[in-house]
Amino acid sequence: MPSHSPPDPALRPVVARVAGLNLGYFGIEIAVALAIGSVALIADSLDFLEDAAINLLIFAGIGWSVRNRARLGMALAGILLLPALATAYAAWEKFATLAPPDPLPLTLTGLGALAVNMTCAAMLSAHRDGSGSLTRAAFLSARNDAYANLAIIAAGLVTALTLSPWPDLVAAAGIAVLNADSAGDIIRAARAEWRAATTADGT
Repeated sequence: MPSHSPPDPALRPVVARVAGLNLGYFGIEIAVALAIGSVALIADSLDFLEDAAINLLIFAGIGWSVRNRARLGMALAGILLLPALATAYAAWEKFATLAPPDPLPLTLTGLGALAVNMTCAAMLSAHRDGSGSLTRAAFLSARNDAYANLAIIAAGLVTALTLSPWPDLVAAAGIAVLNADSAGDIIRAARAEWRAATTADGT
């Protein structure tokens, strides 16, 4: 159940740092993804860009009313769907060649991404229930990206053994599903905040 209390002012510097970490690793991961032709890394790098945008929006939204936070939460849910769509397009293009990515940089980049996302999740964990859909969006993104990174690491190891393109494609599909699931969770949290605000206005 999301909280409808005002956001903790201590959240502002936390989301600013998380946004910076995500933006920095996005640059690293997209460069590697394009160099080795990994759809999974493309999907995950877009997640880092998405997370940076989410945390910057949260930074801007701290101090807003419950109703406006609910509106922003709905917008964040839409942002979470964008990487899934971009990943689907990259996967479609991948089918033209079905060339496997280089497994070593795939695995090492996944390990680096996991470290960044675990750090971000730890930073956000104390605030994940304190501001409804806003902090829930940030925490879910960091948590789900950590799961995605484990899939990327596994894909790299399996690719090294099989030289098949399919582990990369399967990991990319899993990342897209995680983003869609997170979007649904955030929509539900935002709707709960909206109902709470409507009830408060009617009393």
